[in-house]
Amino acid sequence: MVRAAVLPAVNAPLEITEIELPAPGPGQVRVRLAAAGVCHSDLSLSNGTLKQPAPAVLGHEGAGTVTAVGEGVTGVAAGDRVILNWAPSCGGCHFCGLAEPWLCANAGTAAATPYARRGDGTDLYPGLGTAAFAEETVVPAHAALPLPAGVPLTDAALLGCAVLTGWGAVHHSARVRAGESVAVLGVGGVGLATLQAARIAGAGPVVAVDVSPEKEELARAAGATEFVVAGEDTAKRIRKLTGGVGADVAVECVGRADTIRTAWSATRRGGRTTVVGIGGQDEKVAFSALEIFYFGRTLAGCVYGNSDPARDLPVIAEHVRSGAFDLSALVTDRIGLDGIPAAFEAMVAGKGGRALVVF
Repeated sequence: MVRAAVLPAVNAPLEITEIELPAPGPGQVRVRLAAAGVCHSDLSLSNGTLKQPAPAVLGHEGAGTVTAVGEGVTGVAAGDRVILNWAPSCGGCHFCGLAEPWLCANAGTAAATPYARRGDGTDLYPGLGTAAFAEETVVPAHAALPLPAGVPLTDAALLGCAVLTGWGAVHHSARVRAGESVAVLGVGGVGLATLQAARIAGAGPVVAVDVSPEKEELARAAGATEFVVAGEDTAKRIRKLTGGVGADVAVECVGRADTIRTAWSATRRGGRTTVVGIGGQDEKVAFSALEIFYFGRTLAGCVYGNSDPARDLPVIAEHVRSGAFDLSALVTDRIGLDGIPAAFEAMVAGKGGRALVVF
């Protein structure tokens, strides 16, 4: 039996309880979690914005130590330190064949398959296939990536989502070049990772935008050179801070129609707008046909940072080891399992950076 935060149904309160976790089957590994980040996607799963069978154990940003492996597993062994990959690519679908593993058609298979049971025998599903809001979990072997040497295990949990997403938004989706101006809308965990990635890319100025003025210190520590409290004139203020023309790149990390529209309006003619935030189906963004022609901007979605973890983790790890990328700077709260509901409330209120569940 292991302790876990169980979502009994969509929009129901989380229950901290013990669950029955089986031994790993063929092609699976069991992992003892060291830490798990509380991501906005977990909140979106809990309220139905993103679909997830329930009852479920949420949590998809985690790191820990392999305690057992199932038949046929060769890539990792008991005792190995690993990062959980919530979107493991199958290697055989159309998108994997295009070298776009972040769009893998089969990445979500594990999330729809029961992996454990409640004490009453009810099947439990793993949130985004990983179920990291638990002391231990069982995942497909290809969802457990070896942790590069020299990266602290607890903070390494952030590599599983926030850091890969923010890093990839800058380096893969927007392809930020040294000297380009960047605006980052939303200073949560992903936004803070995006700011650090923009700084490492040599961007400047780097403008951070958030509804909370209390986040200015966090944003500047991550690499922002300017900070704007969100309001009706946000796009105008970003243009003023970027030579009057707008940012070369704007990265939206909120997932709201109004902030996506603001990011677009704050981008210069010919610039790039990258949307990282996950919004609901009822969030509609409107553009006129004339402005699409006139401004010549690129608007792109960004899934998991358009990242290939096997390629990107060693690169990011080198920046962590050198001190250029500070994982701990993303974390504003270190909590236990029972602190997850409060972390959800803080995200809704726009407070703090990343909350990290430490086991």
